[in-house]
Amino acid sequence: MDKYELIAPCHFGLEAVLKREIQDLGYEIKQVEDGRITFLGNEEAIAKANIYLRSAERILLKVGEFKALTFDELFEKTKALPWEEYIPRDGKFWVAKAASVKSKLFSPSDIQSIMKKAMVDRLGKKYHETWFKEEGAPYPVRVFLKKDLVTIGIDTTGDSLHKRGYRALSGEAPISETLAAALIMLTPWKKDRILVDPFCGSGTFVIEAAMMAANIPPGLNREFTAELWTNLVPKKTWYKVINEANDHINMDVDVDIQGYDIDPAVLKVARINAKEAGVEELIHFQERPVKNLSHPKKYGFVITNPPYGERLEDKKDLPLLYEEFGNSFKGLDSWSCYMITSYEDAEKYFGRKSDKNRKIYNGMIKTYFLEFRGPKPPRKKA
Repeated sequence: MDKYELIAPCHFGLEAVLKREIQDLGYEIKQVEDGRITFLGNEEAIAKANIYLRSAERILLKVGEFKALTFDELFEKTKALPWEEYIPRDGKFWVAKAASVKSKLFSPSDIQSIMKKAMVDRLGKKYHETWFKEEGAPYPVRVFLKKDLVTIGIDTTGDSLHKRGYRALSGEAPISETLAAALIMLTPWKKDRILVDPFCGSGTFVIEAAMMAANIPPGLNREFTAELWTNLVPKKTWYKVINEANDHINMDVDVDIQGYDIDPAVLKVARINAKEAGVEELIHFQERPVKNLSHPKKYGFVITNPPYGERLEDKKDLPLLYEEFGNSFKGLDSWSCYMITSYEDAEKYFGRKSDKNRKIYNGMIKTYFLEFRGPKPPRKKA
């Protein structure tokens, strides 16, 4: 098949970042919805999207979409889809996840079992089988119902794309790799500008930034479900995409990326993670409290995820922490600061109203991405 419809879910509020990433890969956008983007691409797009996209959560190969108000309708319309075009005779297939929003059909377990029966019915007739051994490659199906519209896709990814393969260890409240990457891409930061994270924790922001600077694709060191789909994506396609990706990595890039934290144990974790990601040479980690945040150069960026105080006993420490952060930042002449936090008094104690405040959901937690913009650096003379 020349063109597939591929669905890329993402964090709510970050669709524009993912849309730009997909277009930069050269693929046509078909639809932008809350929390997901549908685009068109061939079998190479399945490999490229999984390996290159930094802000997507996973890549689904869309099988079909239809309205269903009853379980009978769900069964018949699922059965009518051309499953044999995707799942071979020995394929292992199941409905791995069902989600329903504002729809008549809302029981995930019922949706999953009815759809599996419909798939077995269809494939049984096509392959003249009454029973499937399911000993081959896995084809996990995901289904999403919204206002009775059923969207069905096969998961090409496996473990979520935020699992880059470098974070063997994490701090107490880590930000996901996909969210960190998307937030960096929302800022004007480029690899020739300084970047400091004064609450670096296990290092996610600075590691993602270093990978961007060195042109290391986020999915280069992990496996994907669709690598086993030799009926749809030839092995040579994966080798081609991986070889091209390796050719474009530049470890000689000149960058100034720094991660600070007050906890030496968590900094040790950050250094291990940076090494696993292959970027330990590009990041300077240092034990330093936020009140000592400083840098001699101008026009840098602070991009960070300060403590939220999700635990009640930590809330009492937040006013002083954000006050110290704000006071230190005042000393960073001409810098910009971008922070994600769920602390509603962040601006008050930081001592400055943000230039922009975006609402972004980090899992189930409503957070704010606050932008405190500094001046642009003067243009370099030719």
